[in-house]
Amino acid sequence: MTKSRTDTTNRNTWRNWAGNVQVRPARVVSPASVDELSQIIRRAANDGLKVKAVGTGHSFTAAASTDGVLVRPELLTGIREIDRAAGTVTVEAGTSLRRLNVALAREGLSLTNMGDIMEQTAAGAVSTGTHGTGRESASIAAQLRAMEIVTADGSVLRCSPTENAEIFTVARIGLGALGVVSALTFAVEPVFLLTAREGPMTFDKVTSEFDALAAENEHFEFYWFPHTDHCNIKRNNRSAGPAAPVGRFSGWFEDELLSNGGLQVASSVGRAVPAVIPSLAKGFSRALSARTYTDIPYKVFTSPRRVRFVEMEYALPREAAVAALREVKAMVERSPLRVSFPVEVRTAPADDIPLSTASGRESAYIAVHLYRGTPHRAYFTAVERIMTAHGGRPHWGKLHTRDAEYLAGTYPRFDEFTAVRDRLDPDRLFGNDYLRRVLGD
Repeated sequence: MTKSRTDTTNRNTWRNWAGNVQVRPARVVSPASVDELSQIIRRAANDGLKVKAVGTGHSFTAAASTDGVLVRPELLTGIREIDRAAGTVTVEAGTSLRRLNVALAREGLSLTNMGDIMEQTAAGAVSTGTHGTGRESASIAAQLRAMEIVTADGSVLRCSPTENAEIFTVARIGLGALGVVSALTFAVEPVFLLTAREGPMTFDKVTSEFDALAAENEHFEFYWFPHTDHCNIKRNNRSAGPAAPVGRFSGWFEDELLSNGGLQVASSVGRAVPAVIPSLAKGFSRALSARTYTDIPYKVFTSPRRVRFVEMEYALPREAAVAALREVKAMVERSPLRVSFPVEVRTAPADDIPLSTASGRESAYIAVHLYRGTPHRAYFTAVERIMTAHGGRPHWGKLHTRDAEYLAGTYPRFDEFTAVRDRLDPDRLFGNDYLRRVLGD
């Protein structure tokens, strides 16, 4: 092991993107190869230290927290192989989704679906169930075709539908509980164009037409601005072209000046003077105009997120989404809460991953946010009460208070995951307080 690549000053403090989680691990390591990663895991086990891998810190939970060995994957990056015949790409675990998408586009290839940011590492995104919105296309993890994981004894385990299939089934969303992911193989397809149509719609109209909008569009999502009846919707569908990207000035004006700059100002002012938030929300929601553009997938699915926030998101049975959202709106209106961030709603088809939030059921997601530093507990608690009443499943990387008892009741295949965990990590080398709460021990 090369010390300069894998050891840093002891007791470094690591913070996540939102700044709500910080840890001081005993060691921070950045392996440059899978062999080095294996050595790191064996050494930690011998030293009696827990091991957790962390990506870019875009999770809001303490899923990657440890006081033991924190594995930073910034040297485990890049594309190992593109197999055009199989329609796959294999990447190192620390590769950012941005780098992956840019590289694929250069090769004339694309992922089928994406979340709304590209800053996460590939391993971090799949491990916590990162998803976008889609009528038929599911989460990033559902696009996996194979994985490579370094397990608690330091061995390198490869799994796919034909190799260690029972492990692959559950490991696609593994929460870091089964080992440290070292490589991932995704399905890809020839690059295509998407036409995005964005624009305003009233809350009553979008909720009354929700089922039709979700059925008519390959990718549908919307934002509702609390304290208003205004929503902004986005419909993405495949297009024969030609490409018509967002113009440089209009992109700067809409995405940077309004969506980021305007939200930053409104959030800062609202945090200092909560009483002005409803007026700011009305003005901000009316400032966003309709637009249509056509571009390659990652440029349509994703957008910059400059304003830092904390977030909670729940996946509900699709048929419960509108009722739950209306309950959230009614709750906000009758409460003293002042909510500066819009509420996001997306959809996903059912999938077959045991710990996927869409496992076995058509799902809709309701995500609530608050500006970083704003007291969030009262708002998130009230929303969570509504979500759990509808059988909601919390996003693994976003704030929630659920425990293993609750989660085992809403995930029919929960025991399938924990059985594989018992087999691969019986001594809980990869455990931490968060996993103890959500998985039991």
